Amino acid sequence: MSRIGKLPLPLPDKVEVTIDKSNLVTVKGPKGTLFQSVDPDISISIENSVLVVTRPTEQKRHKALHGLYRALIANMVKGVTEGYKLQLELVGVGYKSTLQGTSNLELSLGYSHNLIIGLPPEITVSTITEKGKNPIVSLEGIDKALIGQVAAKLRSLRQVEPYKGKGIRFVGEQVRRKAGKTASK
Repeated sequence: MSRIGKLPLPLPDKVEVTIDKSNLVTVKGPKGTLFQSVDPDISISIENSVLVVTRPTEQKRHKALHGLYRALIANMVKGVTEGYKLQLELVGVGYKSTLQGTSNLELSLGYSHNLIIGLPPEITVSTITEKGKNPIVSLEGIDKALIGQVAAKLRSLRQVEPYKGKGIRFVGEQVRRKAGKTASK
């Protein structure tokens, strides 16, 4: 990860980055504000609207943290300028998704009851249901880690099975299919 850590991070004009004495990085942009605490061994400096992350030694731990924090800060900068969007597809007969209010998602996934999932207020969710196509749940927000965590939680509710391909998957994801039983002769 040290190769990633060595890369300088150019900051867009709209983004303001501040670093506390306690190594708390605050990234403020047009879409919102994000915070990340950084290990005290790693130092961060801003020169000419370019952010540089440096490590004190060549220890394995410092190399790992170097790349980690550079990647996290880069994700924060992209999040407050452009934002992140993930789309999940519900594949299966009778699978449906509806939105209740602004933060509750109701999923019908073939269980005996519907599942109602409460989502964090930082995430904007929308559902698309077109006739003849699978329902799509769209997650949008500025925090990449939070969107990934919510998407993983939704996928775990009905994992894609390899025989028929039913379940919750990302839009465009390729699922390895297994051959089923063959007829005996």
